[in-house]
Amino acid sequence: MQDVLKHLQVHIPFDQLLQQHLDKVLRERINPEIAFHCAILERFTDGEYAGLAQRLCGPDRSITFHGPFMDLRPGAVDPEIRNVSLRRFLRVFEIAIHFRPRAIVFHPSYDERYYVSSGRKWLENSIETWSRLLPLADQLDTRIALENVYESDPDWIGRLLDALPPDRVGFCFDTGHFNVFARAPLEAWMDRLGHRLVEIHLHDNRGAGDEHLPVGEGTFPFAEFFSILGKKGLRPILTVEAHTEQNLSRTLSNIKRLGILEEFQRGPSGCPPVAAPAAGRS
Repeated sequence: MQDVLKHLQVHIPFDQLLQQHLDKVLRERINPEIAFHCAILERFTDGEYAGLAQRLCGPDRSITFHGPFMDLRPGAVDPEIRNVSLRRFLRVFEIAIHFRPRAIVFHPSYDERYYVSSGRKWLENSIETWSRLLPLADQLDTRIALENVYESDPDWIGRLLDALPPDRVGFCFDTGHFNVFARAPLEAWMDRLGHRLVEIHLHDNRGAGDEHLPVGEGTFPFAEFFSILGKKGLRPILTVEAHTEQNLSRTLSNIKRLGILEEFQRGPSGCPPVAAPAAGRS
């Protein structure tokens, strides 16, 4: 499945990559999206991050990051919650120095049910939080990609992105989250946010829960979606969020069987090129 795999990033938590899957990633030339959560950030040292980067990074491998998100609210009304969220994000950028990822995915964490009367305050606070990370994104020549989760339509993410520079902050469209939580149609999302599309997270479900099924084994309309991308000439990073080796294998087989990449031939995107070797960087 190398003909499919070479077009994709594969979601792998840092601890699993280091301790379980590194040999396979190197052998099969997998492009990882390295994910971080609070336990990883607390456990591992700069030396361990740098050591992995020296083995992993090179001119022929694409690397992206997925930042932590559980309990974090970058647009929180409470400034202390925002400060904790920002500290976690800053730590990810410290780690990113070793890897120089093409993009770093974060959750903006807007939920209309939670911010039912505080949407404008969420937007104001979010703009401040992400703006503080822009100099670091500039230094690394990377892009921040803000991912949809509970949003029913693209409006609030769109307003946030409108206030941030497109060369450094864009959109990560998650197919599974859309399938469960969104009410606005695909065309509306792509019409509003397609020009800011940096990355896509590929996984599936049956519309009732975030199951992370293999692509093509739920109800997300992948053929329609990739047709829209092709017609709009959009070439974002593609990341598989399979969560198990078995689901990854099935996803690759289904992508090939369904032919959903045929209209989506990887070409130049708005993202930085594949990073040069990270060895020796500090």
